[in-house]
Amino acid sequence: MSTFTLKDGTEIFYKDQGQGPVLMFHHGWPLSSDDWDAQVIFFLQRGYRVISHDRRGHGRSSQNIYNHTIEQYASDAAELVEFLDLKDVVHIGHSTGGGEVIRYVNKYSNGRAKKAVLISAVPPVMVKSESNPDGVPMEVFDGIREQTLNNRNQFYFDLTFPFYGYNREGANIKDGIQRNWWRQGMMGGIVAHYDGIKAFSETDFTEDLKAVDIPVLVLHGEDDQIVPIENSAIKSAKLLKNGKLITYPGFPHGMPTTEHETINKDLLEFIQS
Repeated sequence: MSTFTLKDGTEIFYKDQGQGPVLMFHHGWPLSSDDWDAQVIFFLQRGYRVISHDRRGHGRSSQNIYNHTIEQYASDAAELVEFLDLKDVVHIGHSTGGGEVIRYVNKYSNGRAKKAVLISAVPPVMVKSESNPDGVPMEVFDGIREQTLNNRNQFYFDLTFPFYGYNREGANIKDGIQRNWWRQGMMGGIVAHYDGIKAFSETDFTEDLKAVDIPVLVLHGEDDQIVPIENSAIKSAKLLKNGKLITYPGFPHGMPTTEHETINKDLLEFIQS
């Protein structure tokens, strides 16, 4: 196992594989770097160096109970980039990881980021408010908190149905994908997951999106039941200075797994452009 210790003593698990141009993957809530397996092997086979890490409190990283904010997550990513002395990096984030990426690129990259990709990502801001009337009501996130706190074992399995669109008529349900999602979730710490709900739902990335000037690819499924596309990707693409939006009819939130052939092809085209 490869680990390094952050300035605050938190131990971060990471994978550093291959040689070539550098890609860094940032996973979603409440998962781990394993969620990128379909992308990792694809790009390793095409001559890239692929970095992925387990966010603090998640996966195999230490179950730190403090500082579960997007700001801290982005700072942690910066420490890893500097530790490995990575340059000209393409940062790719899914869901919460997309928020981590755009905050990192805006505030912490110090010229080390070349491009960014937001997949099924939470920016600009998820929760409904007076300034974001199209957002998801706070009651939904309160329900996620309650289920995470009191029913995590079952909730993490139940959540795979909307996550992968397995609740849609005619869906090709794959038990192994569901079990792998559950496995990753249960590896992480409950405090990190509970506090992470506020981080991914209430953080406002509007100014980050406006400020970033490197090329940013935004990918989103039109049937995303976790992060609705109209309140996320559509808005994010309009805020970016140098953004490109691709949407996919019928694709779910977890499309990097269920639709990896399509997603990988579009990632490769953007990275090589």
